[in-house]
Amino acid sequence: MRSVWLDTHQVPSAPAGTLEPGARYDTVVAGAGLTGLATAVLLARAGQRVAVLEARTVGAVTTGNTTAKLSLLQGTTLSQIRRHQSDDVLRAYVEGNREGRDWLVRYLTERGVPLQHRTAWTYATTTKGAASLRRELEAAQAADLPVSWNDETELPFGVEGALSLPEQVQFHPMEVLGSLAAELRERGGTLVEGVRVTGAGLRSPLTVRTSHGSVEADRLVLATGIPVLDRGGYFAKVAPNRSYAMTYRVPGAPATIPQGMYLSADGPGRTLRTVPVGDEELLLVGGNDHVTGRGGSEQARLDDLEQWTRRWFPGAERTHAWAAQDYRSVNLVPFIGTLPRGGGNIYLATGYNKWGMSNAVAAALALTAEILGGSVPWARTLGRRVTTPADLLSALKVNAGVGFNAPRDWLKAELAELPGRTPEEGEGLVGREHGRPVAVSTVDGVTCKVSGVCTHLGGVLRWNDAERSWDCPLHGSRFGADGALLEGPAVRDLRRVEG
Repeated sequence: MRSVWLDTHQVPSAPAGTLEPGARYDTVVAGAGLTGLATAVLLARAGQRVAVLEARTVGAVTTGNTTAKLSLLQGTTLSQIRRHQSDDVLRAYVEGNREGRDWLVRYLTERGVPLQHRTAWTYATTTKGAASLRRELEAAQAADLPVSWNDETELPFGVEGALSLPEQVQFHPMEVLGSLAAELRERGGTLVEGVRVTGAGLRSPLTVRTSHGSVEADRLVLATGIPVLDRGGYFAKVAPNRSYAMTYRVPGAPATIPQGMYLSADGPGRTLRTVPVGDEELLLVGGNDHVTGRGGSEQARLDDLEQWTRRWFPGAERTHAWAAQDYRSVNLVPFIGTLPRGGGNIYLATGYNKWGMSNAVAAALALTAEILGGSVPWARTLGRRVTTPADLLSALKVNAGVGFNAPRDWLKAELAELPGRTPEEGEGLVGREHGRPVAVSTVDGVTCKVSGVCTHLGGVLRWNDAERSWDCPLHGSRFGADGALLEGPAVRDLRRVEG
């Protein structure tokens, strides 16, 4: 599975061998997605010596698998934030997203990166969904967003209502990362792929430990989706969510496909937008999100999304299918700032709740201001938000799922022996071998046996039958069939098991 973005645009960068152990930087940024590269460019503009270290490849995780909608109308996010926080916090969130959106639009315009202005829509097909839209409209009005109510849309099915916000933006996210990477190099910055940050000291200059030796830096920015250092316990403050997307050629397009950017208020979630590729315009359809490692067959979710698309867009021919992972904070507002027990020199940004295009740049602006001694009013407001009863309930639900799955999966793995048969193509099995959970799978004709225990906090892994990966149901770490770490708070591969 590979996204249309990763398949149609490559970002050149330096390989792991170019990292010089012992090198000294003003700031090291872990992660070459939108947050990491935007932060690095802003710091490089200020004259800092910056290194971006990417464990895999540029955009390999969230940014390269997003739907890339840059919008202030974000489904029902605003009304959900309003349930948890004051209107001051709500307005601060919107202001941060507005600054992030406006900065990115200016940047893309100045750098000549293509973008398309579109109307953003949130729609409902049920009376319950329409009630959610009414609450979202009230929240948008409280945040001074010019959102409108509509009874009709350009969708091929009827709705119970829809909200719209004109002049929002869509683009090709890998083209954005390519431009940021190019500017970073122009300003003397370093971008290295295949280097994973695995740890850091407490005092500045920090010793930043990586998979290819240690470097020194005055500060470290964790732009890794979820912080890869467990200080502060953010793995327990956000929930990892996986969702799916596909692109299609539709007969008669573009006239036969919606031109707006759509998101449903009802479940299961549905998101739609157009994707210009060469001389044609594809339809992107996404949805069916769930907590990573939980919720049954991932392939069944993909199949359901495909059936839905073919129902409403007859003759649609699929070109790409992929999945993305994002993290939802317990109160819907991202965590941006210094990492606890980091000596004030380690920074993080996480919990974008699938709205990373605006939140990533907002985080970059806030982090850069903090590092350089500036001040951003909306960021101060978000940083001072209080923990409410609704926050505590959300956190309880997130961690109750962890508490339920951890012992149950260990018991299941300990009671069942690993089957003696070789898994069929695309199949993964977990069971006991020599008293420990072991995972075995067959992918592309190769059978691999690895530890069935996540290297983060010991969750028993589950097989992802769509992406053919081992996913942790506790905090969202993911591993390839061969045990190679793909993403999440873990920093080590799975141990290979002989035999």
